[in-house]
Parts: sequence; structure tokens; C-alpha cells
Amino acid sequence: MSVHIIRPGLLATIQDLGRYGFQQYGVVVGGAMDSFSLRLANVLVGNEEGEAAIEVTMMGTSLQFKEDTLISITGGNLNPVIDGSPVPSWRPVFVKKDAVLSFAGGKFGCRAYVAVAGGFSIPNVMNSKSTYIRGEIGGFKGRALKEGDVIPLAEENSFSMKAKRALQKKLKHNSFAAADWYVPFERYVKGKVVRVLKGAEFEEFSELAQKQFFEQEFQITPHSDRMGYRLSGPSLQLKRPFELLSEAVANGTIQVPSDGNPIVLLADRQTTGGYPRIGQIAMVDLPIMAQMKPGDHIRFKEITLHEAEQLYIEREKEMKQIQTALLLKEWSFE
Repeated sequence: MSVHIIRPGLLATIQDLGRYGFQQYGVVVGGAMDSFSLRLANVLVGNEEGEAAIEVTMMGTSLQFKEDTLISITGGNLNPVIDGSPVPSWRPVFVKKDAVLSFAGGKFGCRAYVAVAGGFSIPNVMNSKSTYIRGEIGGFKGRALKEGDVIPLAEENSFSMKAKRALQKKLKHNSFAAADWYVPFERYVKGKVVRVLKGAEFEEFSELAQKQFFEQEFQITPHSDRMGYRLSGPSLQLKRPFELLSEAVANGTIQVPSDGNPIVLLADRQTTGGYPRIGQIAMVDLPIMAQMKPGDHIRFKEITLHEAEQLYIEREKEMKQIQTALLLKEWSFE
């Protein structure tokens, strides 16, 4: 069983939840930009939530399934179609042998995730299948996917096989059949306001900069990638110049270089940074940031650490409920 890459599009890579435990050696974490969507995509096809999936960026990607396959699509709505017919997201989908899944882009978001039952049969590199393009490690041959790539699939589990058989019975004239139900989690990846905690150097910024950070709008610039998003907007200035030793940074750390334009560090961020940290995006809103694309506008809203923790707990409870419902076979595929 395998997936063939007909067209890679703007950028398509294999990603999981990242490469942890090696930052002290300068190895970046990487992984899915929108880890929540990746996790849910895997849950919907019966995989472990950290299994690798294909991260599709914006548009142009086409995949062909060489056997009957159970898949799911989550994340941004990049206008997915199978053999020309629109295919719904956020649910399990049975796909016939030789069917082609394509993404035209254009509805909302920047990245979609395609999980396949069983996952991909590719080696782990430092405990992860994630692709780190700059380091040429992980994923499929350490690079972005290319036309003609053939990615082998791993063996399905019993849940996946049951779901596939049930959905196959619904198949009529199309090349696919989708479950009638879906999980309404698009709200976690859609929005223009991102909740933020004050950063370690927040008080080093001028009162005007502090006010602008939470009250003014910023725009994602074209100088943005998986490593980080550069923003344009009001110039955020310090009270006075000061030197900062390199400090640890995390997914969603917002740094401000000397030009005053913030940089949001993301999945392929470096392990340390030397610019003042004005904010830290709450984990629950990282998917919103990951789904932004150049030209989009965004605002930051201050929340407390306690509020960020509660929001995260609430979302994880919902994720657990879905996993439990699927395992208990409470949802029908008929």
C-alpha cells in the first residue's frame, strides 16, 4: 500500500508532533505547524495521535492512493476534491483505489493535514518522522515531497478496517464515501485574534509599545515560513537599549528585533533567541497562528497564565471525549 505524489504543490511534507529531547544539541523540534489538526486527523482514522501525516501548504498538492484507503483531512479548508468532487473535512473518508486527492486552495487557512490509516512506513530519525528541510533529516528522504514520490503505508488497525468496511458500503458513484458525522473543531484553527501572555521582557518595552502590541493590528509579511512569521505594523520600541543573552524560546514566542517589527517563532524555530520577548502565544491558539498566511491581519489579546491553562484543559477534554467515543464505538459509520 502506498501514496503517490502527483504534484507536491507549494509545499508538502511529512510531519508528526516533532523531535523532542535534542534541543540541547541544537536540533530543532519541528513537527506540524498546526499540531492540534494533525492530532485530530490521526484520531479520526484510528492512529495514535502523534503519527505522521502529510502537511499540505496552501495549494497545488495532488496525491493518488494505490489501494482502498481510509483517510481524514483537517486544518485549513484548502478546497479538497477527490477525482473532481468536493470532499468534506473533519471526518473519516473511505477512498477507492487509484483515486486522486487534490487541493486547489482559497477558502480559509494555510495548511491542511492528510492522515492515512496506519500512518506512513518510513523510519524515525531521533524519535520522529517529521521533516526538517534545512537540516535534511526526517520525513521522506529528509526533504519536501516531490512529483513521483511513492510513500509506503503501514498496516491498519482493527478500528480502521472496521471503519473502512462500513464506509465502503455507502459508496455509490463517487470515488469516496465520507462519514455522515464530523467533529466541529474548525473553530480552534479559525480566527483573527490570538491570545497572548506577556513575555519575559515585556516591561522593557515603552508604554506606547505595550499599548500598541495589544491594541493595534499586525500583518503577516511574505518573509514568513515554518521557522517564523515576520509581522508588520506599529514599530515596538524599547524604553532604552539593552543587551540580552540568548535565551530559550518556544513555539509561539514573539520576539522583537531592533527594527520594532515582531517575529513569531513557530515549528522550525531555533533553539535559542537573543531578541527581547514581548509575548508568548497561548498553546490553545497556536493553530490559529499556524493557519495564517502572508497578507492576513491579526490582533493580540492579553490573557493570564491561569486563563491559558484553563483554555488548554477544556480543549484537551474535548479531544479526549472524541477518542473515548470512537474507542467505545458510539459513533456509527453507517
